[in-house]
Amino acid sequence: TQHSPPAGSRTMSAAEDAEWLRWVTKQFGNIAGEDKEIDLEEFKTALQVKESFFAERFFALFDSDGSGTISLEELLKALSLLVHGNQTDKLRFLFQVYDVDGKVNPRGCQGANGIPGSLTHRGAHSPRAGSGSIEADELHVVLRWCLRESGIALPEERLAALTSALFEAADKDRSGSITFEELREELEGFPEVMENLTISAASWLKPPPPTESPRRPRCLTRPYWHNHRGKLAFLGGYAFLNLLLFALGALWHAGLGGWVLVARGCGQCLNFNCAFLAVLMLRRCLTWLRATPIAKVLPLDQHVVFHQLVGYVVLALAAVHTGAHVANFSRLAQRDGRHVLTEYLLSARPGVGGLGGTASQTGLALQGLLAAMLIFSSPCVRRSGHFEVFYWTHLSYISVWTLLILHGPHFWKWFAIPGCLFALEKAVGLAGRRAGGLRIVEVNLLPSKVTHLVIERPQFFHYEPGDYVYLNIPAIAAYEWHPFTISSAPEQQETLWLHIRSLGQWTNRLYEYFQQPKLPSPEPEPLSRSLREKRCQRWAQVGTDGARLSADAECYIDGPYGTSTRRIFTSEHAVLIGAGIGITPFASILQSIMYRYRRRKQSCPSCHYSWCEEVRDEEMTLRKVDFIWINRDQKHFEWFISLLTKLELEQAEQEARGRFLEMHMYVTSALGKNDVKAVGLQVALDLLAAKEQRDSITGLRTRTQPGRPDWSKVFGKVAEEKKGKVQVFFCGSPALAKVIRAHCERFGFRFFKENF
Repeated sequence: TQHSPPAGSRTMSAAEDAEWLRWVTKQFGNIAGEDKEIDLEEFKTALQVKESFFAERFFALFDSDGSGTISLEELLKALSLLVHGNQTDKLRFLFQVYDVDGKVNPRGCQGANGIPGSLTHRGAHSPRAGSGSIEADELHVVLRWCLRESGIALPEERLAALTSALFEAADKDRSGSITFEELREELEGFPEVMENLTISAASWLKPPPPTESPRRPRCLTRPYWHNHRGKLAFLGGYAFLNLLLFALGALWHAGLGGWVLVARGCGQCLNFNCAFLAVLMLRRCLTWLRATPIAKVLPLDQHVVFHQLVGYVVLALAAVHTGAHVANFSRLAQRDGRHVLTEYLLSARPGVGGLGGTASQTGLALQGLLAAMLIFSSPCVRRSGHFEVFYWTHLSYISVWTLLILHGPHFWKWFAIPGCLFALEKAVGLAGRRAGGLRIVEVNLLPSKVTHLVIERPQFFHYEPGDYVYLNIPAIAAYEWHPFTISSAPEQQETLWLHIRSLGQWTNRLYEYFQQPKLPSPEPEPLSRSLREKRCQRWAQVGTDGARLSADAECYIDGPYGTSTRRIFTSEHAVLIGAGIGITPFASILQSIMYRYRRRKQSCPSCHYSWCEEVRDEEMTLRKVDFIWINRDQKHFEWFISLLTKLELEQAEQEARGRFLEMHMYVTSALGKNDVKAVGLQVALDLLAAKEQRDSITGLRTRTQPGRPDWSKVFGKVAEEKKGKVQVFFCGSPALAKVIRAHCERFGFRFFKENF
């Protein structure tokens, strides 16, 4: 669990100090119960630590009288020292945590022959103190527990290398042990660690944050309007057009009664919105529009979101339209006296509207179909493993449009052009599928249940970096099509790559299908000898840690379709942020960037000095790219580690002139540098990375950072570089997207999120 810094990481006023004491006392009472003491299990629960080692170390140091429990007095005394103490006090505590005196068993810190020392003021020793120095084996034990607490798994030889790096650096006098003064001298060489040094054991007892004055809603700020101007202008125009259509529809039927005016006004809006629903799903047309100046005006990236919004508007308008007609028919039935309401609703009546006077019947059928489409399109249905329910109910749009033509006499005028384009797009997609399936050349089962498909690339399949396709594998589900980003670069001619994370029913079945052992089958006819040779050579050079399988399965693809990432190459300073499998569009983009960057490089035939042309062209105006990849644990980095290693090697020769591509890796499971439990581990990782020129977690030259990015610092550094207009591209969870969007608005950066 990640803890925020305690209130005591800064100087507290007298009022804050009193509030903090009250807060600690209250929390202590909630945890301790009637006996007014906290035992080890209660202490572990309060700390919420993953492993018991540090909980037991902290508990032993807090328990100054060795009673086996912590009283309120002992807790306040210890926390006051850690929260209000200076760096020496905190370093003294860190030293005592590490001074386990070699008496550590696998279950915790208390050995059979001794008990760790307690926390004492200014380092005075108690009968339970350690030896006063840290031996190599003690450091080895603590670093192993640091790795386990951070969720990082390293081979034993890497752990030994980390221990050796830190021990050799701290043992200044080569005496074979580290004293407190030596540890302090070593850590003073890491100002960031010293500045942030705190203790997570105090974080859960921090007072509540001070009440801030109400902040102005983000939607009323100038940066918000600047970053959302296209979407807001579109929504404003959409709302105005609907109001205008409603007014015109009502005025054209003035004098027929209030309910008729409402029904006709809604009907006119429905003509437009039902046709507009088709426009918003013309993926091929929208992809083409991305390459035109219109893309700078219209929010094409949100077409799926707007499709959902218009769907809700259609259902609401249809409900009001139907309700108004029912109210009018009820009025007519009461006036005539000879007819009941059901006759108006269920019987065809000339003059009512629709083909043969069937407006009432077709209207009720439309209302039922629209309600079913909305219910089964909800996220709870789509994400619960019942995608086929969504798929088949959504296919009723054919029936909806047919009924609308029969129901409304003027709908065909609105639908003529969108309907023809929609039919043309479907025909093109169907023709591509009938041309034949594509071979899945190779399958790699990667860590964390990611399936890497290597698919034969069709001859005339042209796409841009970051584009996506719809994938159908009949062996998995004959009628299901799912969107996935292409993770290979367009410059890779023979194959397409897809990296698919197992998150739902279909993706899990895909992974399990290729996990099953296949019976021997005749060797399928090769694509070409050159393709086979290049593929074998590529996999010999670029290793992955997953299982590699030859595959003779067939698949179909529909696409490609464009996304917001196409704007990257027209940016000046692009910041690419991927969370987890959200790296997939950027994997394609990073490869393509390096291909294009390589084409711009020049070299002197005499001295072989190379440089990159600064001339900006239409193909790529990029001056700088910052790539940020955030993962939950280290295993996720294995998906694209070979690609990133290759990109780093390409960048190595450009370091003298400043990196064109800069990478930033974060692992959120790791303890941050502001946590006392991780100080030794992070310093050891820094020392070993500087010595070996590679990171121990990923093997890259880029040092993996623990915890989550400090977006204020990250974007502040980007702004200081002044490489041109900054545009931020994100692919990941919606919750993180909101956080990053808010920081982009603060710094005046344009923000784009991957949507499909």
